[in-house]
Amino acid sequence: MADDISTLRRILHQHRRIAVVGLSAEWHRPSYFAAKYMQQHGYTIFPVNPRYAGSEVLGQPCVASLADLAGPVDMVDVFRRTEDVLPIAQQAIAIGAKCLWQQIGVVNEEADALVRVAGLDSVMDRCVKIEHARLFGGLHWAGVNTRVISAKRPMVS
Repeated sequence: MADDISTLRRILHQHRRIAVVGLSAEWHRPSYFAAKYMQQHGYTIFPVNPRYAGSEVLGQPCVASLADLAGPVDMVDVFRRTEDVLPIAQQAIAIGAKCLWQQIGVVNEEADALVRVAGLDSVMDRCVKIEHARLFGGLHWAGVNTRVISAKRPMVS
């Protein structure tokens, strides 16, 4: 599992095109909040949710499954139950994604092992928004102890 700071920072720096599986169109849902934050920080978001397929979420066309995406994605961010992750991991491999990210509370060890064997980065039980804010300087303004001690901001190119 990718949980060291340098690996998380590399993943968030390199994987800028994110398919969010289970992205809700409801502004108060965690998936919407996290995806909107990432979009506002320069990431391209691809909504994946059969409930909203054919409409737009966060100004982007929503598709029913990863197989329906029009272009490549770097990361598949999963807002689904743990038991739903394995087929999503298989689809992530099939579409050529480079990372499978399981959100807080989502820990599918079988999916993790599968994507690692296929050469993908894998993150479990972490929020992409929280990790981005923690590692790239967003949480300190709210007084949150990020456990990252540095007098310098990380270089972002």
